[in-house]
Amino acid sequence: MKTGAQLVAEAKAKIQELTVQQLAALLQTSQVRIIDVREPAEFATGHIPTAVNMPRGVLEMQLPQHPAVAEHKDAVVALTELAAQPLYLICRSGARSALAVESLQRMGFRDLYSIAGGMQAWTDCGFPVRQ
Repeated sequence: MKTGAQLVAEAKAKIQELTVQQLAALLQTSQVRIIDVREPAEFATGHIPTAVNMPRGVLEMQLPQHPAVAEHKDAVVALTELAAQPLYLICRSGARSALAVESLQRMGFRDLYSIAGGMQAWTDCGFPVRQ
């Protein structure tokens, strides 16, 4: 038997994490694809302005609805193109995003990052949010 904290620790050992400061710096220099894996009610309380909400519980099934994928006629081609680009996943504290990154790695995504500290760290640093 494992606890949720143990699962998160195991996931974090297999993934890449960035700090909120690193993410903020990236947002200043380039277009960054951010997926917020919190529940819609959490997302509505405040999120990174460019983030797309895809809750952790349905992330794998909702990827074809990502704006970068949905506009294409061939979802497989579009998902392959999305998988070739860096994706940054964020949640409230960094736990769900770590599990989500691990799951997307199993789907074939490679350039993935979980944001350490999540939205708690983002807001603690005073970075911009949209409601």
